[in-house]
Amino acid sequence: MKRPPLDYHFAGEEELDSPALIFYEDIIEENIQKAITIAGGTDRMWPHVKTYKAAAVVRLLLAQGIKRFKCATIAEAEMCAQCGASHILIAYPLIGPAIRRFIELRQRYTASVFWAAGDDTEPLSLLGAAAGAAGPAVPFLVDVNPGMNRTGVALEGGLLKDFCLRAGKIPGLNLMGFHCYDGNLGIKDSGERERAVAEETQKLMAAREAVEAEGRKLPVMVMGGTPTFPFHARNRDVFLSPGTFFIQDHGYDSKYRDLSFTPGAAILTRVISRPREDLFTLDLGYKAIASDQEGERGVITDLPEARPEAHSEEHWVFRMTGGNCPPLGTILQVIPTHICPTTALYPGGYVVRDRRLVNYWEISARNRKITI
Repeated sequence: MKRPPLDYHFAGEEELDSPALIFYEDIIEENIQKAITIAGGTDRMWPHVKTYKAAAVVRLLLAQGIKRFKCATIAEAEMCAQCGASHILIAYPLIGPAIRRFIELRQRYTASVFWAAGDDTEPLSLLGAAAGAAGPAVPFLVDVNPGMNRTGVALEGGLLKDFCLRAGKIPGLNLMGFHCYDGNLGIKDSGERERAVAEETQKLMAAREAVEAEGRKLPVMVMGGTPTFPFHARNRDVFLSPGTFFIQDHGYDSKYRDLSFTPGAAILTRVISRPREDLFTLDLGYKAIASDQEGERGVITDLPEARPEAHSEEHWVFRMTGGNCPPLGTILQVIPTHICPTTALYPGGYVVRDRRLVNYWEISARNRKITI
């Protein structure tokens, strides 16, 4: 069942150049409240900032009582620290200069606790040595591979227990638990997804019990992403690390109908050409919207029946069966299929509230460096 189309137009949109990223603040606030309700409060929320990479959204979450954040880059971590986050987890391997930058983060932003994650004792030993020379031990989580096969220690075969016992002895580090992002469980059917989460959680809990039986306590488990969030939320023993649904995109909205989150960002675009009576072209090439998705990379809110025909750097051609193409200069709003890499294409986004343009949010962490 498709969501009824929403009207994403607003007063003053004709004054904006295109393409332009638009954030809908009232929708984003509603999504935040829905997430908090599902989680049963803010104490276990540890969300990822990769989707928006904007300090203004971090401040919205802080204002609602969410104080822990997860990041992929040093820049994202620094942005969170500048906003006053209490705990900041970099859930990405710290390799090379990233170790030095992580230590500098700790030294400069002393009001925040910085956490690391890892899956190999060699870089973790380098991190521990750097931390030992610069202050207290670094709290860190073992990165678990639940089947995504991009990072992490395998969940099967006792490897996780053995790794924890070795990593727990690294000077300068304080092993606290597991980080497990289960993006491999992007199962459309909610019942099947729920069963897969239960099976994964059972394995992780068994691994934790095996490690704790050796005398090493693991009190922290940071679990899941947006699709698995509602099921992990039922387990009061874990922290929850979704990211996308605060903004939400067409990809998750169309695939996971059990998630009641509304897309809160769009790309304002214009019709710049009508090369044939059944074709029209937008100024929304793949320099302005994420192109990592095969097939549909976004949906036009006013024209959901329009079908993508061709996509290049500066042009996006759509077909309208039977003609009826919108006139030249028509302003349209496109909901991206994948919002996370889309936001990284813009220095900032215009903010709409109550169908009025009210603000502009800088996307400061789209860059790889802020100051450190």
